[in-house]
Amino acid sequence: MDIAIDDSSREFNRSDLEFEFREGLYGNNRENNQGGDEEPLQSLSRRASSIFSITAPPLNPPDETDIQKFTSDDFHFSMLRNLHLADFITMMNCFSGFYSIISCLRFTLTGKPHYVQRAHFFIFLGMCFDFLDGKVARLRNRSSLMGQELDSLADLVSFGVAPAVIAFAIGFQTTLDVLTLSYFVLCGLARLARFNVTVAQLPKDVSGKSKYFEGLPMPTTLGLVAAMAFLVNRGLILEDLPFSIFRKGKYFEFHPGIIVFFLHGCGMISKSLKIPKP
Repeated sequence: MDIAIDDSSREFNRSDLEFEFREGLYGNNRENNQGGDEEPLQSLSRRASSIFSITAPPLNPPDETDIQKFTSDDFHFSMLRNLHLADFITMMNCFSGFYSIISCLRFTLTGKPHYVQRAHFFIFLGMCFDFLDGKVARLRNRSSLMGQELDSLADLVSFGVAPAVIAFAIGFQTTLDVLTLSYFVLCGLARLARFNVTVAQLPKDVSGKSKYFEGLPMPTTLGLVAAMAFLVNRGLILEDLPFSIFRKGKYFEFHPGIIVFFLHGCGMISKSLKIPKP
């Protein structure tokens, strides 16, 4: 979580360059191991399979058996049985986003600030799950047929819808505010959809990892979440929001702070904004 986390952390596309890199690595190791008693060569994904590993080599795509299990009527409860551990972690990311929304609703009903503080906490918890799902997939050396799609949908809830709901709950509630928040969420949706259909065409490095983020990654909305958490902590919410309301009581009134959400949405769908990956 885009933070060096992106929805590309679980992609399965493998470039020819990455294939040549593997062949060169295997060839060099075979030469070095001739006549020795060293351990057998491990696959590249196994060698880098650590939750704290910086490198992220792509996994092999699901095979025909995995596809058959999802599409055939011969397997009962196939949806649950075929999900991998990484998929369940991704679902916990979505759960965190949804619980953040519920906490916002409780805040609007009770006015108790600890509920909106809890909403912020669950978004950051979702970030942790978003970081772990790809790492666990590589640690187990198992790819998922639905991993990339699940990851995108979970990110939309946790880093798109939930931050917008928090913004509404703490006071961005005029008509223009809501329209801007809607634009922000739709930009996140479009950004994730574009990623799913263009990830195979993005330039890759020798490990098969995309060289850059195209547009602002979804988890960068955590910056907005952190800013709103600061406002809540200082009690600067509802009627006390900074900069007050522009054109209060007139048509098209809005909070100037909502412009940040508009600009962030533009950054997410930008085609020319390319952010190098660390």
